[in-house]
Amino acid sequence: MTTDLADFITNAQMIDTHEHMRTEQVWVEDGPDDVLRSLFESYVCGDLVSAGAEPRAVDRLLEAADGDIEGRWSGVEDAWRAIEHTGYGQAVRIAAKDVFGIDEITPDTVRAAQPKLDELRQPGERLRILRDLAKLDHIQTDNGIRTQLPDASGPGFFFYDISWVGFVYRGVDWDLLERETNVAISDLDSLEQAMRRIFELHGKYAVAVKTQHAYNRTLCWQKRDRADAERAFARYRRDLDHTDEEARLCFGDWALARGCELAGEFHLPVKIHCGYYAGNGSMVTDRIRAGNLCPLLIEYPDTRFVLMHIAYPYSDELIAMAKHFRNVWADLCWAWSLNPVASADFVRRFIHAAPASKLFAFGGDTKSPTDAYAFSVQMRRYLTKALETEVEEGELTEAQAIAFAQRIMYENQMQCFDVEATRTANVEALTAAV
Repeated sequence: MTTDLADFITNAQMIDTHEHMRTEQVWVEDGPDDVLRSLFESYVCGDLVSAGAEPRAVDRLLEAADGDIEGRWSGVEDAWRAIEHTGYGQAVRIAAKDVFGIDEITPDTVRAAQPKLDELRQPGERLRILRDLAKLDHIQTDNGIRTQLPDASGPGFFFYDISWVGFVYRGVDWDLLERETNVAISDLDSLEQAMRRIFELHGKYAVAVKTQHAYNRTLCWQKRDRADAERAFARYRRDLDHTDEEARLCFGDWALARGCELAGEFHLPVKIHCGYYAGNGSMVTDRIRAGNLCPLLIEYPDTRFVLMHIAYPYSDELIAMAKHFRNVWADLCWAWSLNPVASADFVRRFIHAAPASKLFAFGGDTKSPTDAYAFSVQMRRYLTKALETEVEEGELTEAQAIAFAQRIMYENQMQCFDVEATRTANVEALTAAV
């Protein structure tokens, strides 16, 4: 029999703190054009490769223009059997069943489901899937560019982060930055002016500042001497590709600090990717630990930091940081699909160590609305398991468990992010433009 707790978690509206969601235009015009690609274009391909599938076979799986569905599937079928019960594999099975009515993935079943995908790739369907099926209040998206104008397909629903990763490591299109800010950038003083201008122009429309530089460099941060940063910037600005690593780290640390200062001033949380890498063959585990960021947290106590993906697999370290630092929140975004059992266990450990106000329950971390739906179902199932176990073992009453679920699914995000001001700014901007 379904408990009141299970019913609440299944049906409650929640906030999605992290996506890479396609825009409406891209979803309609250039989204996944067949069901195999729709099901497998996400992180699950990393598990397929780890299970032994040839990278070329995985690439072919996603090539909808290749009409040989049998051949595309046969190249990965053995690997699929090895990973269908991982978090990624489970999410694929949820999407297959709930979205496309597929009980068993075969060439025949994916071919039969094609009309359903065609129906979903229509204007307005992206919003309906996320708002009505996944039951999301809004989503927060990092779409890979520094700033994003309000989204006309749902200005009160689709929120965007200011991307800071280019400053911290990946590189900056300086000409574009100068055009965007109307600042000629020649030194750190002028760069600081341009950085401030980004926040002045876009801060009220953004929901947070985001960086995922852990994919390219260590999360270790240190305060940098301005003169050293000026010299590093000169090399970085002149020729990024041939800038030595120490100069890149020096400038990146300086630039991250400026972003944190501005985020604090403009009342925007700073989201930082911690922990596991997507893909295969590049992860250096000692540089992805959330604890590497402690000097930054200490330096900027008035800036809110959202440390993402429960820093998997270094999750206990993150719980300790959320317990110790008043300016740190832990985010379960992506974690449920990485390892749903570990994520459920993380929730239980968090309850008994850190303030209930410091945890966010969900972010799909995907570019597809159907994947985000599947990840949301997965999250609701495993959060239910975690909290029902707490009730069964007498650690929480059912009422307390429901209150905790409400906190981490919705209330904590509303308190950390200025959701209503962001929503108002985006809606008003598009209304004025009409």
